[in-house]
Amino acid sequence: MKNLLFTATLIVAFATTFETNAQELNFPERYETWKTAEKGQFKFDNVALDKAAEYANANEYSGSRDIRQAILEGFKREPFHEILGPTKKRGGPAGMIMKNGYVLASWGDTKRVDMTFSVTKSFLSTVAGLAEDQGLIKSTKDKVVDYIWDGTFDGEHNSKITWEHLLQQNSDWSGELWGGKDWADRPPSEGGLDDWKFRKLNEPGTVMEYNDVRVNVLAYSLTHVWRKPVPMVLKEELMDKIGATTSWRWFGYDNAWTVIDGMKMKSVTGGGHSGAGLFISTEDMARFGTLFLNNGKWEEEQIISEDWIKKATTPSVPNVNYGYMWWLNQKGGRHWEGVPEHVFYAAGFGGNFIVVDQKSGLVIVTRWLEPSKIGEFVKQVYEAF
Repeated sequence: MKNLLFTATLIVAFATTFETNAQELNFPERYETWKTAEKGQFKFDNVALDKAAEYANANEYSGSRDIRQAILEGFKREPFHEILGPTKKRGGPAGMIMKNGYVLASWGDTKRVDMTFSVTKSFLSTVAGLAEDQGLIKSTKDKVVDYIWDGTFDGEHNSKITWEHLLQQNSDWSGELWGGKDWADRPPSEGGLDDWKFRKLNEPGTVMEYNDVRVNVLAYSLTHVWRKPVPMVLKEELMDKIGATTSWRWFGYDNAWTVIDGMKMKSVTGGGHSGAGLFISTEDMARFGTLFLNNGKWEEEQIISEDWIKKATTPSVPNVNYGYMWWLNQKGGRHWEGVPEHVFYAAGFGGNFIVVDQKSGLVIVTRWLEPSKIGEFVKQVYEAF
């Protein structure tokens, strides 16, 4: 009888704890202001956290607030580089530090819509995840040529490329898309035009190379798999479900048009270093980060599978710090000292970041932070706990 009573007590205690934990995570409705944590709700050093926020606010990205100028200066060594899509003058530093969906600190204009550059890649990766979850892509190990047969993946090299290679940026896809040549996009620091143009191709899956042309090939391929514009997929399958505002936009280059089922549609970019990409507010970025914090579940709805998030945040063979277009804080070239190794994050030109720590419940969004300062900033945040 005693054992029965003890077991019953444990069950009640567990149910109560589970219910409490479930209630702790805050999911704001659309246009609802993010709730600020109440005094004593979480244990942290408020002075230290405010100091970290002040650090981010004081270390603004050194590039021009005229984004066109910042882009042209930042990529001036690329041959043939030009602005091909929309840009927008940026605001000042902004950000949010959150735990379990509650705001602990914020700074700047968190409702302002700005370009977010390669943070876009983590959204693009998620569109691929939704495609796998829904069976449109059977497996990321599949060769893309089995889905996209219009010549984009023809040839001895390109025909070997899988979805995983594109997602991990180690495909070494060879070709040209929307006027962009793969070899001219973020070329090596050594050599010149002939060296880059006539280089030996790396076997897919062996060498990571950050390259927006190849990312845009992924966006183009996903457009054809979904048979509709990628921004529409993101809106219907994810952003509307997490209560994002209607202010975000996802652009492609001016000439990036394709025809599917007789309909002309825009193929978007996975970044903004030639313009275009995702334009979004800090607060909507925080919603996206909170979705990944909760393993793809928003309130009671599983929007992106836990299996996908696990795969997306698994280190690739060529780069331990990179998964499926998410950066990983593993011991490697991109490791942040004083920050847990299980942390993963989206990162974009000009100091745009979404940092996620599923174990501690932290989501950190920062805009226009000098990129070299991000490790120190995140370290200061963790020192407050």
